[in-house]
Amino acid sequence: MKLIKVESLEVPGLEPYRTMRRPAEHRAQGLFVAEGEKVVRRLVASDLEIVSVLLTEEWLKVYSVLLESRNIEARVFVAEKELLERIVGYGLHQGIMAIGKVPAEIDLFQTLEKVEKPRLLVAVDGIANSENMGVLVRNCAAFGAQALIVGETSCDPYLRRAVRNSMGTVFQLRISGTESLQSTLKRLREQFSIGIEIDLRKDVCFVFGSEGEGISRAVLDECTINARIPMDNDVDSINVAASVGVVLYEAARQRNDPRASKPGKAG
Repeated sequence: MKLIKVESLEVPGLEPYRTMRRPAEHRAQGLFVAEGEKVVRRLVASDLEIVSVLLTEEWLKVYSVLLESRNIEARVFVAEKELLERIVGYGLHQGIMAIGKVPAEIDLFQTLEKVEKPRLLVAVDGIANSENMGVLVRNCAAFGAQALIVGETSCDPYLRRAVRNSMGTVFQLRISGTESLQSTLKRLREQFSIGIEIDLRKDVCFVFGSEGEGISRAVLDECTINARIPMDNDVDSINVAASVGVVLYEAARQRNDPRASKPGKAG
């Protein structure tokens, strides 16, 4: 790593930190922001390329060994916390962040040939809120989803707020973008056998839409089952990230517990 003491806002290499509020620029450059200690720690522990790290002297004492163990060539900028906040343009609670390279998207159908069966996939349609996307990603990682399929109407899981709300679990999840979720689901139906009953111990791909608009008709037409989560007290919907957590928990329960009974028919 290359250690650089920052005493001015004009130090070369700080540009991505000064454009934190312009995510389109980062995405065009193939960059993402890791913000906060836990997120940066997960980035350092991953295989993803680290471009640079921006931190205080206090965090340098913690991270110097971790960064050296990665044997990376990233620039490590060290500055006082007040100067860090001037660079990024807002208050930092923890005084540590990093810039990484967005990984290449997986080839979904090649990946399906290699992952352990039964396969468990999640697809998202119309998820535009990056914070919801981040929590959704964290739930996918927590409950063993093998890949996340991001439809053309959903936001990028590598947006800053999405990465932050995923707590860095986005670095551990296979992600496949698609220009037509409808077409992708149509291809998946050729490889996944899903009957009238919801047996989550078999290959399955769950599709989630936004709380307001739900799943688009074109995408819904490619789904073989339309299911709902039973709710009380006249509640008719919950946050999409919460829905993902509920459904994936039940899938994990059925797959991990041989005593799990076969569920009934979908409503």
